[in-house]
Amino acid sequence: MSLRPRAFLIALVLVSGSVASAQDRRIVTENLPNFDLRRLHFGFLLSYNTSDLFIKLKPSAPFSDSLLVLDHIMQPGFNLGIVASLNVHPNFSLRFLPTLSFQERVLQYQFRKADGTTVYFQKPVESTYLEFPVLWKFRSDRINNFAVYLIGGGKFAIDMASQKDVNNALDDEIVVKLAKYDYAAEVGGGFDMFLPYFKFGIELKASFGIPNLLIDDDTRFSRPIESLRSKAWVLTFTFEG
Repeated sequence: MSLRPRAFLIALVLVSGSVASAQDRRIVTENLPNFDLRRLHFGFLLSYNTSDLFIKLKPSAPFSDSLLVLDHIMQPGFNLGIVASLNVHPNFSLRFLPTLSFQERVLQYQFRKADGTTVYFQKPVESTYLEFPVLWKFRSDRINNFAVYLIGGGKFAIDMASQKDVNNALDDEIVVKLAKYDYAAEVGGGFDMFLPYFKFGIELKASFGIPNLLIDDDTRFSRPIESLRSKAWVLTFTFEG
């Protein structure tokens, strides 16, 4: 065999070995292969939330009150909860997520005084919600240890720190009262990663309150408002076994 064919044969063997080695490196071990065969899954969640309010003013507010500006400012909070997931299909599951949610919003008022000057007030609206979301989850097929999903559903919430019975007397101490009970529609999406010992998920969802939460006790902070509805963005990390 001449030198050139021999060199070519050696090069072919080396290239074949490199390709085989590369293919071996691309083989991915499937974690938790029987995870989707189980009917029920449990876990816990941690969330970061930014809560806000949909505000609708009365049409007569600029004329009947001295209110010049009403701003609403989002504030950060966090959630702690439990995950219970019922698999009804390889790609569908029903999720129940009882959660304790700490939320805060700020209403910023600017009023015109009789002498033409302005006065500012900031009214924090704090809530500690016990939430009961029920969500449908539509998940893609697994690609190795990864899958994406969409979620949608609703929740019922009880404000454990409701100040609806506070006696408002002084401007500086007046609170904007919200109803104790709320319910909302929720929609979002995320992805699951199947790790060796548990499934880790990251999701982002939006929550849109349905009822009017305002308790109008005829203070100058509640009088100009026609309705207040809850709104929140929630970034959640789930851990399921």
